[in-house]
Amino acid sequence: MGSSERRALDRAAEQEQLLSSLLVERDGLLAVLDRVLALGGTARLIRDAAGADAGFVADIESPDRAVIRWLAGNRTSGLQDLVVPRGQGVGGRVLATGAPVRVPDYVTSSTITHHFDGIVRQEAMGAMLAVPILDRGRTVAVAYAALRGEGQFGDDAVVAMERVATDAARALRLAERAAADRETAVAAERARMQASLHDSVGAMLFSIGAQVRDLKALLPDNPVLASRLGRLELDVSAAARALREALLSLSGTTPERALPIELAEHCRSFEARTGVPCRFVQLGEVEPLDQERTSLLIAAVREGLLNVEKHAEASTVVVSLGEHDDGVGVAVADDGQVREPGEPNGTGLGVRMLAEKAARLGGRVSLVHDEDGGTTLRMVLPTPRTGQRENG
Repeated sequence: MGSSERRALDRAAEQEQLLSSLLVERDGLLAVLDRVLALGGTARLIRDAAGADAGFVADIESPDRAVIRWLAGNRTSGLQDLVVPRGQGVGGRVLATGAPVRVPDYVTSSTITHHFDGIVRQEAMGAMLAVPILDRGRTVAVAYAALRGEGQFGDDAVVAMERVATDAARALRLAERAAADRETAVAAERARMQASLHDSVGAMLFSIGAQVRDLKALLPDNPVLASRLGRLELDVSAAARALREALLSLSGTTPERALPIELAEHCRSFEARTGVPCRFVQLGEVEPLDQERTSLLIAAVREGLLNVEKHAEASTVVVSLGEHDDGVGVAVADDGQVREPGEPNGTGLGVRMLAEKAARLGGRVSLVHDEDGGTTLRMVLPTPRTGQRENG
């Protein structure tokens, strides 16, 4: 083995180790984060960040109302699950304006409505500050801080609260990603269970039913045995119906989860066939696509994995799905042998056909070879809305 080949192998091993550690770290973060933990922790952080006596967070139930869910430092239960309509009180103004709101004394302020004065008096709160928790410019929650007794919130407190809100928004995005990953994993497991039950129990019930019918035909003159075989046949038929109902319930999935579930299943199947580790990584949320685009992206991954299986001699494969500025894309990346363009496995018929189909939808396909080893097949398709914007 030459020195260049050894360096390429070493680099591939380092990249695989780095990817593995990143994925483990990511999975660990996603496993412990959810929306309740993220916003509950935010309520506790607010008190320290703003130097407040109490902190609380309202979740957004609709564009016109928030509900206070998480509290720290409260004295009564009056604020718990309090509905805050748009425009009412401090939080309602934040919901309406999308900007921080502060008052030196809540019950005497002339800049807010006073729908909640009774609850605020019970809590003995004076100065109050609320800031939006923003995700991509949209208010997804409202963070509050309150003081008891003398004191006001200055500009430093506003900056500190906005910093907490930024961290909370990031935690919420991770929580949403974790929830999406859990849904994908559950749906993929349901698909595997469905296939396993169909292939094993379904086949067994079919075989039993066929044997019972054969016995009835072979022993027509034994009424007692025929009666018992008839009951057994009915039981087998009932079990088969129950199995079909179970398979139907297991097959249910939402359109937006269908694509990642299908890609994850192709990765699992590839790994089972070849023994080569194959990871599926979803890079952010992906809008549901129509059947034509979904099928074409799946076909691109299938072609990429087939090429790796036939030609690459790879030690690891990563399949990714994510949004691009101009649409949705998939990629199949391996660390195997570099395929020369002139070889049959370079840009073969399958890839050329994919490129033609993608071009008809305004998309593109690329096959990129890393000079140190490895190949990436990528397809990007514009979403219908992207195409409308471009045509407009």
